[in-house]
Amino acid sequence: MQRAPALFVSHGAPTFALEPGLLGSQLTALGERFENATAIVIVSPHWQTCGVRVSGAARPATIHDFGGFAPELYTLNYPAPGLPSLAAETAGLLIDQGFAALVDGDRGLDHGAWVPLRYLRPNADTPVLQVSMPHNLDVDSALRLGKALAPLRDRGVVVVGSGSLTHNLREARVTRDAEEYARAFAAWARSAVLAGDVEALRDYRRHAPSALRAHPTDEHYLPLLVAAAAAGDDKPLTIDGGITYGVLSMDCYAWGVH
Repeated sequence: MQRAPALFVSHGAPTFALEPGLLGSQLTALGERFENATAIVIVSPHWQTCGVRVSGAARPATIHDFGGFAPELYTLNYPAPGLPSLAAETAGLLIDQGFAALVDGDRGLDHGAWVPLRYLRPNADTPVLQVSMPHNLDVDSALRLGKALAPLRDRGVVVVGSGSLTHNLREARVTRDAEEYARAFAAWARSAVLAGDVEALRDYRRHAPSALRAHPTDEHYLPLLVAAAAAGDDKPLTIDGGITYGVLSMDCYAWGVH
């Protein structure tokens, strides 16, 4: 069985589900390169729990965990199947690495999962399960989480960290040009990812330009570390997603894509 890739995808605002922009078609082309994947395991900051939870529903619901957007967004459905047997195996891997992990048989897919998956696997024909982020996740435990999930790749399971390369919603504007600080942070991240400099990515608060402005809180950055740790020594592929709403870098990375 061919080893599956590890991905970091920027899911941006929920409106990305209706506005593919520069990134949507590129994610679809990327997804075609792992059409034979046995499953997708995705980590999103929009599911945070005490300890780690793994979604084990056979038919996970599409969760519209946002408000105040266009009515069309609330009609969208992503009907990918779950895979309860894989959920149990994934929880076991996490427990082996010291995480307190449980299977949640009812949890559906939040927008951090289903919005990018609408482009990656538009036919919703690959089983999907979601892994939560613990409330106390930090840079070190995010790396440990990615390493715990890495063995799934040898089973043909794609490991995805879904976040946002920059994420300061307080500054988001519809008509503004891209902020220079967002460009600078995205350029720094690209350099670190391409160099395989996981230590710089880990210590981004000290090394990255405008780190606090780009990420007032960590939760949308940490999935990048999950994906980088799951990638191991594989070489990254950069996907230039541009910047939306002036401040949200949509850049993505893929490791081990064949």
